[in-house]
Amino acid sequence: ASSSLIIKMGKGAVRVVVRTRPTANFAHGVLTVKPENASVDVFIKRKESQGLVNNQRTNYSFRFDNVLHNVSQDNVYDDCGRDIVANVMNGYNGTIMAYGQTGAGKTYTMTGGLADYKVRGMVPRAIQQVFSEISARPEQAVTVRISYLEIYNETLFDLLTPGNSANGDDIQILDDAKGAISTRGLTKAVAATEEDALNLLFEGEANRAIGEHQLNKASSRSHCIFTLHIEQRSRVESSERVLQSKLHLVDLAGSERVSKTGSSGVVLKEAMYINRSLSFLEQVVNALTDRGRDHVPFRQSKLTHYMRDSLGGNCKTLMVANIWGEESHIDETISTLQFATRMMKVRTEAVVNVQLDPALLVKKYEREIKELKQELAMHDALAGRAKVQYEEYDEEQRYQLQQQIRQYVDGEIEELPVQNLRHVREFFGQFKALCQQVMADGGGRAGLKSAGSMRPGTAGISGTEPPAETEEEEQGVGTVEGGGFGVGVASDDARPSKPVGAGMGGRDSSIGDGKAADGACWSLVCGCLCA
Repeated sequence: ASSSLIIKMGKGAVRVVVRTRPTANFAHGVLTVKPENASVDVFIKRKESQGLVNNQRTNYSFRFDNVLHNVSQDNVYDDCGRDIVANVMNGYNGTIMAYGQTGAGKTYTMTGGLADYKVRGMVPRAIQQVFSEISARPEQAVTVRISYLEIYNETLFDLLTPGNSANGDDIQILDDAKGAISTRGLTKAVAATEEDALNLLFEGEANRAIGEHQLNKASSRSHCIFTLHIEQRSRVESSERVLQSKLHLVDLAGSERVSKTGSSGVVLKEAMYINRSLSFLEQVVNALTDRGRDHVPFRQSKLTHYMRDSLGGNCKTLMVANIWGEESHIDETISTLQFATRMMKVRTEAVVNVQLDPALLVKKYEREIKELKQELAMHDALAGRAKVQYEEYDEEQRYQLQQQIRQYVDGEIEELPVQNLRHVREFFGQFKALCQQVMADGGGRAGLKSAGSMRPGTAGISGTEPPAETEEEEQGVGTVEGGGFGVGVASDDARPSKPVGAGMGGRDSSIGDGKAADGACWSLVCGCLCA
C-alpha cells in the first residue's frame, strides 16, 4: 500500500475531434465539413414516400474542438496525441479513444499500417514519444509497464498472454477505496526500450479477434485497450516520491447495422455484443451529462466499468470520432456526430498523484531521526549539558528518579531537575506509580517515603511489607482496633494525678485518698479506655 498526495488539479471537458475517412464517393451535397470552423453540417432530403405531412428532420449542425478532413497520420497525432502523452509524462492519466461505425477508420487511426512506418498510428507514435521523453529526463528513473486488454463478447482476455489462453474469469476489474480502477490477473510487462514496447504491441495485435463482413474485411470484433503504466522516481530529489500515471489507447469496435453488414452466425453474435456495449457506453455518457442523475451505471458493461476513470474521472480524455463520409452511411454518421456532441459535455477532473513509497518513507524517517539525535547531542555538548537521556529509561534510571522524588517530597531538595520532555514524562510516571502504591497501602508521607526507597528487584512500587509488631505494642493498654488510636504505655505503678471523683458530679468525694477508692478509680479509667 502507498499513500498519495494530490499536488495539482485540472478540470475540463472531454476533447472531441472528428476525423473523416478519405473516400472518392464523398457526399458533397449532403455532408459539409468545415475544418476552419471545426464544424460539420448535414442536410438530408425529405423522402417523398412519407407523404405531405413529413416531420423528418433535414438539417443538422455540429461543432467540435477540431475537424480533421483528409489529413495524414502525422497531423492526426500532432493534434490529438502529442499533448495527451506530454501530460501523462507529467503525472496525469490520459485516454485517447477512437469511436465510430464499422469501417470508418478507427483501427487505422489507433494502430495504422503496421507494415508501413509512415502511416503508423497513434499507439506506436505514443510509444515513441514516451521513450523520447524518458531519454530527455536523465534525472528521472522511469519504469514503463504495458498491458493489452481485449473485451470480446463481454469477456476479458489478456492479449499479452502466450497463445491468448487466459480465461476471462481470471481477470477482474476492481475499485479501490478512492474510486480508481485496477485489474487483477492482467499482465503488466516491463518495457525497457521502445523496441520492447513495440514487440508487445505486435504480439497483442496478433492475438486480437478479427472478422470479415461486407463493410470491412478486417473488422475488429472486440474492444481493445492498450495501456502504458508509467512510474517515475527522481534520481536527485527525495526518492520516496513516486509519480505514477497511465495512458489508455482505446480502439472501440464499430457499431453495426446487420442489414448493411449481412452478418450471420458468430459474426452476428459478436455484432450484438458490440452494439449492446456501445449502447451502455451511451447511457453512461447521458447519465454523466444529466445533472439530475445521482447514479451512473458504470457496471452495466465491462467496457464502461474498466473506463470509469476515463469517463468523468481522474483523466485527461480525448475522443476521435471517425465518420465515413458517403451518402449510404449518412445515418451512422449522424449517430456518431450526436454521440460525439454529448461526449463533449462530459467533464473530468485530472490530478497529478504523487505516490509515497512506504518502505522508502520509513528509511527517510529513520535517517531524519538519526540526524536529529546527532544535532541534539551537538546542542547539548555546546550548552554544557552532559549525559542527557533521550531514549527509554531502564530500571536503574527509574529508581534514581524515585529517589529524587522522595527527596523532593521530604523537603531535602527544593526542585526537581528537568533535562527534556522525556525526563518530565518519566518524572510524572514515577510520581503516579508511587502515589498509586501509597493509596493502595493506605499510608501517608511515610508510605511515600517507604515506597520511594525500594531498590530495583525488591517489592518497590509493586508492594511493601507491613512492619512487624513490637513488644511495646503488645504491652499497650486497651484493645487495638483497625482505624483506632493509642494513648501510650503506662508503667506498673502509675496512678491518677487526682481522685476521679473530683469534679465528677453524683459521686461521693470522700473516697478520694483510700486504697479502695484508688483501685476503683483506676478500674474506672481502664474501663473508659477499653470502652
